[in-house]
Amino acid sequence: MSTDNEIIARSRAAPAAFAELYERHHLLIHRYVARRTNSAIADDVMSETFLVAFEERGRFDAARGEVRSWLLGIATTLLKKHRRVEAQEWRNFTAVAASSGNAFDSIADTDSRLDADSRVRGLSQAILALSRGDRDVLLLYAWGDLDYGGVAQALGIPVGTVRSRLNRARRQLQRATERQTKNESRSGHGQDRPATSRAR
Repeated sequence: MSTDNEIIARSRAAPAAFAELYERHHLLIHRYVARRTNSAIADDVMSETFLVAFEERGRFDAARGEVRSWLLGIATTLLKKHRRVEAQEWRNFTAVAASSGNAFDSIADTDSRLDADSRVRGLSQAILALSRGDRDVLLLYAWGDLDYGGVAQALGIPVGTVRSRLNRARRQLQRATERQTKNESRSGHGQDRPATSRAR
């Protein structure tokens, strides 16, 4: 079995060999893009990603990293054209999370589901509020399954910048989660907790 780098090298002289890269990585690229937008756009962005990669295959430098990171970087760049759709998908995600569930759930299940739905809404809004760069780093790391070096390669930024952006994104999400927990406590979701936990 050939490595991705060998396939790229071979495809420079025999373009049909590039199809092997598509077969290996199209599901990963589609899944990553679909999580950030929707399936219709994911199909287009995935196709465009491989078209750009095919056209740029002569410039791919194996010394700079993996083909998978390179492809995810191309997809992330192409997603910038679909910024509005991505924002709408995050809003749709929160709406679906809020409305999902069975109408015949027990009261305890309903309370648990409402708490979970509230947390999902808060988290998706917090992710949407991240800067584009921080969000790209976070989602490539989480959904692209890349390490720091892979994210750096995908975005064309230093590893130190990846660490900084990921750390900043995590802190912002942590603060958003803490704010949400405090708001839930104030609105009565934490009414069974002892009163001493509120006095700080």
